[in-house]
Amino acid sequence: MKSSTNLLLILVVFLAAENARAQPGPILINCGSDSSSAVVDGRRWIGDSSPSKNFTLSFPGTIALAAAAPGVDGEEEPYGDLYKTARVFNSSSSYNLGVAAGSYFLRLHFSQLFANLSAEEPIFDVAANGLKLLSRFSVTGEISWRDSQINSTSKVIVKEYLLNFTSGKLGIEFRPDEGSFAFVNAMEVVPVSGSSIFDSVNKVGGYGLKGPFSLADGGIETMYRLCVGCSDIARKEDPGLWRKWDSDEHFIFSLNAAHTITNSSNISYASADDSTLAPLRLYETAKVTTESSVVEKKFNVSWSFIIDPGFDYLVRLHFCELEYDKAEQRKFKIYINNKTAAESYDVFARAGGKNKAFHEDFLDVASPQMDTLWVQLGSESSAGAAATDALLNGMEIFKVSREGNLAHPTVRIGGISGGTRKPKRSPKWVLIGAATGLIVFIAIVGAVYICFCLQRKKRSSANKTKNPPGCQPLALHGSANTRSPSLRTAGTLGSSQLGRRFTIAEIRTATQNFDESLVIGVGGFGKVYKGKMESGTLVAIKRGHTESQQGQGVKEFETEIEMLSRLRHRHLVPLIGYCDERNEMILVYEHMANGTLRSHLYGSDLPALTWNQRLEICIGAARGLHYLHTGLDRGIIHRDVKTTNILLNGNLVAKMADFGISKDGPALDHTHVSTAVKGSFGYLDPEYYRRQQLTPSSDVYSFGVVLLEVLCARPVINPTLPRDQINLAEWALNCQRQQLLETIIDPRLDGNYTLESMKTFSKIAEKCLADEGVNRPSMGEVLWHLESALQLHQGHLHADCDEVLSGPELTPSDASITVTHIREAEESTRAARDANDEVVDVKIEVP
Repeated sequence: MKSSTNLLLILVVFLAAENARAQPGPILINCGSDSSSAVVDGRRWIGDSSPSKNFTLSFPGTIALAAAAPGVDGEEEPYGDLYKTARVFNSSSSYNLGVAAGSYFLRLHFSQLFANLSAEEPIFDVAANGLKLLSRFSVTGEISWRDSQINSTSKVIVKEYLLNFTSGKLGIEFRPDEGSFAFVNAMEVVPVSGSSIFDSVNKVGGYGLKGPFSLADGGIETMYRLCVGCSDIARKEDPGLWRKWDSDEHFIFSLNAAHTITNSSNISYASADDSTLAPLRLYETAKVTTESSVVEKKFNVSWSFIIDPGFDYLVRLHFCELEYDKAEQRKFKIYINNKTAAESYDVFARAGGKNKAFHEDFLDVASPQMDTLWVQLGSESSAGAAATDALLNGMEIFKVSREGNLAHPTVRIGGISGGTRKPKRSPKWVLIGAATGLIVFIAIVGAVYICFCLQRKKRSSANKTKNPPGCQPLALHGSANTRSPSLRTAGTLGSSQLGRRFTIAEIRTATQNFDESLVIGVGGFGKVYKGKMESGTLVAIKRGHTESQQGQGVKEFETEIEMLSRLRHRHLVPLIGYCDERNEMILVYEHMANGTLRSHLYGSDLPALTWNQRLEICIGAARGLHYLHTGLDRGIIHRDVKTTNILLNGNLVAKMADFGISKDGPALDHTHVSTAVKGSFGYLDPEYYRRQQLTPSSDVYSFGVVLLEVLCARPVINPTLPRDQINLAEWALNCQRQQLLETIIDPRLDGNYTLESMKTFSKIAEKCLADEGVNRPSMGEVLWHLESALQLHQGHLHADCDEVLSGPELTPSDASITVTHIREAEESTRAARDANDEVVDVKIEVP
């Protein structure tokens, strides 16, 4: 009998072990890493370059790449180490994994740091087992679009999909656009228990008509996952599936329409099958409709979401009754896109008791033109209900694949797809499906609003300001500018300093109605056109694209005008004027005939710059930055110093440009400015990135990278090169320390430079790239050394070309004395320059 018991026990243990072995575990991939096991957020991730990985990667056109800066901070900090590396694809490549049949969450992690590997934005497609997940995807554009919806500082995008696999194989293909590249920082393949997490779905518009939903023919993408009434729920708080739940406060139409209730005691799942569908913390808080103080009836509480048109959407609502202990005490209606999804909805009755958590799924067939999805809860008007307030604990919105596609059919760059998305939310749309009682409330609110507007108009008339519709008024400072009814500027500035306010008709005439053949540049803000004014003057016209009218684009437009209205210097691109009518944001600059410095270094067929020209250009840019750092009381930090923001006029005079993300320097009693990290990958100061503390030395670091770019004439990041040469700064400094400087110099210089000058140049570049800002020189010191390098070079040229010179050969010390004379001469003319609002070049002949 005892032996039979032991045998039975062994059999039970064996079956349990077999069952555990059959249950698939998650596959967590640290892309670009060779680590065999890295613990991040308590889970073990394996590098895709590790020999112990249990998947294969097709390697044509791929490279593992590590970031020079640390990982991300903020809400994604636990995942920071994952964002230090990436797998970069120059051609179509795939990850091939073995998976058991079933449903899985597939998550793709992207960091914006790696989106700036080159001057051009990476655009690429992603597919899983033939199902297109992303089409012409732009990480920067996705982040801009997200930030226009919520106030987010994270520079990371995590795309999540729920897929069903029957073949036992998963192939994830990355396909870059022609001439572009693709990348990914990390991937998760997390099994979901059960054959499907959608067993029964209510058809919106026909409540009571339920039907099964299957992932067999496609998949779904998680668009939104919200905790209603509570703060964000981190991934580690949702063990098993590791989902992130955001707060609903950015999506609720009116915060006053609902209030929060809480109850953290004795919450349990109504069904054991629900235990993996949401963490219990989600159900400890809820929002219920607020009783109006104006009318006795309650009004709808609404949430609004931007969606991709042309797809069906699954809406999962999470409920848990936290107040009432009987049925019939709370009944309400559910509307999705102004269609009735449920009537007389009783949370207590459906859950089978108080503090019982459950969910309900609804399927809405979206219109091809619909780009907004509304979820609303309204009062139940049926008699006998003791309470008619609605309740909601959580919400998830999923996009359903259609014909093998989950990707939006148009490219999403700059934040909004195809120009069809309009994040602006209109109360009129809410009114369409509102209950009759809501009309009374809106009428009262409208009356109050009209009174408010009348009072505001009176105040506006008293201040003699006027804000026309269209582009938002730019409130740069307090006092009004009489030239422009839409722009305000500092009281210390005259209106003339803002330049001319152009009409849109003048701009269209100057650009031949924005003729594409006149485009001379494209940036994050928009396109730059070459234009001709009525006087025949050539100008550069920067036109913000449609998406720039939201969020960051408006800020950059305001900052650019504010900065350039305060600054005047020969080595800063002058602002001629602007246009801000008819939803346009346009800046007009002096035309720089020779374009960007980068275009003269590589990537074009322009003649190579001589060493003398390169030195003079670097000196000009340094003078512009030195003026920025010292010309005003607090100084200005450019924050985006790079060769594409150094422009050259017809005489190759360098001028700093693009002040859209510039910042005022620290106050006298501060050492830095605390701010979110912005800039361009490869030029970004690692200390600023690590501490989020901005100082003028951050510009110095970026300028040091520019100096190396001028010296070597190659991109700052080139993923096609061997690993030790990908990052220009690391490679050049390593060569400098090994006395191999001459091996990395631009071969087009063909030896036409002075070695002493080159050494002085490279040494100051090395000092600029010191790890800690306190060890870097100021821009004044950088300028001094560059002028020394120029004098050394010109002195040797004079010695070589004129053998009858009677004076001794110029030495480094002589050059330093000459530079000192130049600096003294420049200082002596500063007052005159400031008075005349222009700068005169000071030239001293070399003896």
